[in-house]
Amino acid sequence: MNEYIKSAEEKMQKCLDALDHEFSTIRAGKASPKVLDKLHIDYYGSPTPISQVATISATDARTLTISPWDATQLKAIEKAIQASDIGINPQNDGKAIRMSFPPLTEERRKELTKQIAKYGEEAKVTVRNVRRDFMEKLKKAQKAAEITEDDLKDLEKLLQKSTDKYTALVDDEVKAKDKEILSL
Repeated sequence: MNEYIKSAEEKMQKCLDALDHEFSTIRAGKASPKVLDKLHIDYYGSPTPISQVATISATDARTLTISPWDATQLKAIEKAIQASDIGINPQNDGKAIRMSFPPLTEERRKELTKQIAKYGEEAKVTVRNVRRDFMEKLKKAQKAAEITEDDLKDLEKLLQKSTDKYTALVDDEVKAKDKEILSL
């Protein structure tokens, strides 16, 4: 019986992990190589993450340095950064690209909090979808006489408790990220 709940909680935890990853790619006024995780360049005909063609390092709290292993890729990396929604203009010195992260403006902070809220709501919808899918599995198991009606009711309650727990965790992460963005 608990296998259903355990499996559902694993999927809900993956939703939370995905939210953490999304939050790590948000530029919060300090240099983090993770802001480039979503960016890809055309590397010999295939879209390739920048981290697979260059070394990305934070030289100080507000500067990222991108050193490609193949110097011919500098222009492609620079174009990918300019085309992204990061909002930073890269400086190319012929050997490496430097990105200086300015302090966030009040307007940008508000935009980021809206984006954070959107990611949080998407994560909660995903958690609820996991609940719905497992509710359907439980009902099918009950129809196939694998579990009793009483077991079904108990499992539905446990599944709802897990759903409530993970939506609360999502809310907590959204609040924490909002606080981080607004306090910089």
